[in-house]
Amino acid sequence: MNRRDFSAQLVGLGLGAATLSAGLPAQAQSGPVEGTHYVRLGTLAPVSAPPGKIEVIEFFWYGCPHCNAFEPTLDAWQKKLPPDVAFRRVPVAFREVYAPQQQIFYALEALGKLEAMHRRVFYAMHSERQRLEKTDEIVALMEKNGIERAKFLEVFNSFSVQTKTKQATRLAEAYKIDGVPAMGVHGRFFTSGTLAGSPERALQVTEYLIKTLRKS
Repeated sequence: MNRRDFSAQLVGLGLGAATLSAGLPAQAQSGPVEGTHYVRLGTLAPVSAPPGKIEVIEFFWYGCPHCNAFEPTLDAWQKKLPPDVAFRRVPVAFREVYAPQQQIFYALEALGKLEAMHRRVFYAMHSERQRLEKTDEIVALMEKNGIERAKFLEVFNSFSVQTKTKQATRLAEAYKIDGVPAMGVHGRFFTSGTLAGSPERALQVTEYLIKTLRKS
């Protein structure tokens, strides 16, 4: 889902990620093509992975139907990554109204509830048609899933969560992300479903970029 599609968040909810006609026709023979299937950043983006680790980031939005459909595949993929790859998710919001959904992610992370709640937030938006733009609606979802209202609000509105939300936005800007889901690789490259042909193919490109970084 690209930046302009954020204004039509409910259109097509629940649909799988589309496979674009561009695809990767030459990938099997010669590998992904720079400028076609992935982009090399002109200015390096910040990397937070420990020394010796290759950082891989999925940029996503809870309201994106393609991110929702992609999540099971991505989750299975990241669990099989080798030890030298540090994977993390970064929530983005191309409009200020969606910033609370970034805060949801970092609040759940701070509370140690992210693993249990990440897919439930997607489900609430895409299956239950909740917008999750207003605090009351967000808190109601948390309470429904056993998270204490006062504790969640304290973390949700905390300076730490606000700071991480702003950092996420700056990182997406550094990678020049204009659509999701997208994959950033160690501050040097990014690919996406649009570039690669589908989110699943973007993972193939990501693996290629990881191997490229190992060689360098």
